Amino acid sequence: MEREKFSSRLGFILISAGCAIGLGNVWRFPYIVGKYGGAAFVLIYLLFLVILGLPVVVMEFAVGRASQRSVALSFDRLETKGTKWHWFKYPAMAGNYLLMMFYTTIGGWMVYYIVKMARGDFAGLDAAGVEGEFGAMLSNPGLMAGLMVLVVVLGFAICAAGLQKGVERITKVMMVSLMVLMVALAVNSVLLEGGQEGLSFYLKPDFQKLKEAGLGEAVFAALGQAFFTLSIGMGAIAIFGSYIGREQRLAGEAVNVLVLDTVVALMAGLIIFPACFAYDIQPDAGPNLLFITLPHVFNAMPGGRIWGSLFFLFMFFAAISTIVAVFQDLISFATDLTGCSVKKAAAITCVAICVLSLPCVLGFNLWSSFQPLGPGSTVLDLEDFLVSNNVLPLGSLVYVAFCTSHYGWGWRNFLEEANTGKGLAFPSGVRIYLKWVLPAVMLFIFLQGYYAKFFS
Repeated sequence: MEREKFSSRLGFILISAGCAIGLGNVWRFPYIVGKYGGAAFVLIYLLFLVILGLPVVVMEFAVGRASQRSVALSFDRLETKGTKWHWFKYPAMAGNYLLMMFYTTIGGWMVYYIVKMARGDFAGLDAAGVEGEFGAMLSNPGLMAGLMVLVVVLGFAICAAGLQKGVERITKVMMVSLMVLMVALAVNSVLLEGGQEGLSFYLKPDFQKLKEAGLGEAVFAALGQAFFTLSIGMGAIAIFGSYIGREQRLAGEAVNVLVLDTVVALMAGLIIFPACFAYDIQPDAGPNLLFITLPHVFNAMPGGRIWGSLFFLFMFFAAISTIVAVFQDLISFATDLTGCSVKKAAAITCVAICVLSLPCVLGFNLWSSFQPLGPGSTVLDLEDFLVSNNVLPLGSLVYVAFCTSHYGWGWRNFLEEANTGKGLAFPSGVRIYLKWVLPAVMLFIFLQGYYAKFFS
């Protein structure tokens, strides 16, 4: 069966960027920047994004385009006969499922907050009152499950319509809408009285603040954020390489994805920091920043009910773009392995994700006594740890080894695929860096993740 292709290069870029653009950009990035001193941290992050993230994105695209298959079969098609690289398909597919087992729940939270903001339910509440609203949602398993199922069904309905008519068409609209909302929200925040101090904190490098926050810790945080923001290492990006032609070199396409991903992350900071400083809110408030602190900020803001609703709509677009992209990957696993139709694969996988996502939902209420990573932890924390601290770094290591080692696909084959077409060429002189230095960095991230979680 001939593989469906994107109808345009723009569609490929926006959908690939949509996969990379997610809650890590607009939730995790701002509060990490706040924690580690602002603009100086951003500079370190951007450096690591280029030297760490860019090569792996190119490699995933190359493996996908050369094999014309998802990670379920891509290594089978490209590996040297007798080798076992195809075994990686199992943890990679598991990683995609694990990611959706908690990401869909958070997507449901965004829907809930859009409605709550639009109805004015947070009006007049102080920070404790907003926190109480968040806690009430988490303690209601029926509400949480219903929101999760709504997000899952919506995502698979888009995918079931096909690559061009469903995923490409809808994602284009969502990504353009996301950009428009982002600009409007950023302009509003920057113009707030008192917001200029937040703008200065965010855009003016102060290396003394970085030093006070802890230089070594900040460097590792920048490394980790640059790595995790792109969802690299489990084939979620590679699938889109299998849907494109060979007219363009892959380094240029990867740069386009990184630029869009980074613009969204940076713009999220322009939305959040001026607003926090304008209303004397600490910008390093952690994950609570999104669901507790910011609704309180919108309460105090002129027209806050409208701006708050638009903000959580923006967040929902960021979440659902990733969900649709990964759902497309899950559907491709089924079609590649069984040859079934897209609609059948979507229907079966939709039911599977709804069931598999229930532990995350129940982990905040009925199963809250189960604290797998220590006191206060939840099922979501465990699932996130398995993906972020295991599948992504080790999976990226596999892609790098596969593309640089003669025991794998090999450097020559990778370079030929990456540089087929026109546009920016992938440099041939970086093989030693990619073969030895980059894997060492990935192993460091992997080991540091365990140290930080269990020994620090």
